[in-house]
Amino acid sequence: RAPNGHASPAPLARPHEPQRGGLRLVRSIDEWRQLQRSGELAAARVGLVPTMGALHAGHLRLVEMAREASDVVVASVFVNPKQFNKADDLARYPRTLEEDAAKLAAAGVDLLFAPSAGEMYPEEEGSPQPFVDVSGFDLLPEARHRPGHFRGVATVVTKLLNILQPSTVYFGQKDGLQCVLARRLVAGLNFDTEVVVGDTVREPDGLAMSSRNVHLSQEEREAAPLVYTALLKLTEAHKAGERSPAALRACAAAVIASEPRMALEYVSLAAADDGRELEKLGGAGAVMASIAVQLGETRLIDNVLLP
Repeated sequence: RAPNGHASPAPLARPHEPQRGGLRLVRSIDEWRQLQRSGELAAARVGLVPTMGALHAGHLRLVEMAREASDVVVASVFVNPKQFNKADDLARYPRTLEEDAAKLAAAGVDLLFAPSAGEMYPEEEGSPQPFVDVSGFDLLPEARHRPGHFRGVATVVTKLLNILQPSTVYFGQKDGLQCVLARRLVAGLNFDTEVVVGDTVREPDGLAMSSRNVHLSQEEREAAPLVYTALLKLTEAHKAGERSPAALRACAAAVIASEPRMALEYVSLAAADDGRELEKLGGAGAVMASIAVQLGETRLIDNVLLP
């Protein structure tokens, strides 16, 4: 037994061996900390892939990256209520924990942290609740369409890094501003964690993989690749020498306007390192071109990096 009187956690398998069927599910913070106190994670390089579940090939590519570079791979599945600004969006978000666990086990994940909302946010009625804010993010185009979203993301990422204490955390470029936010949190709050970003994984027709794509009707699914097409048109114009942000945005907007079922929310040209919207191009540093579109009941976002 462990020194604190709790039963000792089952030993982990040796690093880099796929845990087909051997995935360990951890549902509470206390259980995770027991595992840490047992010493089994001591000196191990722990790679974390944080997700909200409904896993697809993009998530599994991040798991593959973590498996290649880590002694122990941890995935989290938590549908974070604090980052949803619409109750119906939270209710519609797909929840497929059993299927997700099977995919993670087959991919070689060692530990799955899947807490409840009550475990992550044990709120007491009327008591003050802590949040994490990153200054400036509420001024970004995405934040204007999703008030409170980035505060919720910053809070849950901070909590996961504090609880799980990974050596490395893996995010996908598809959620480009979340990647920027994660880097800012790690640097600004002095987490001893490296942020690694994997490329966006796409369907053969270019649509960025997303858990929300399951909500698209057949007709909407056929139209959805136009989001990426719009970004490609913007990229082509940039490569041809166009440096006017207004002209580049208009280039992408024209593609979306050709599909009457799509409603454009914004086209953004921002500094890739901090997410700030750019009034002119041509300076040092990469530019992130982002787009958000409403297609029926589903919101689609995507981005590409301009050199």
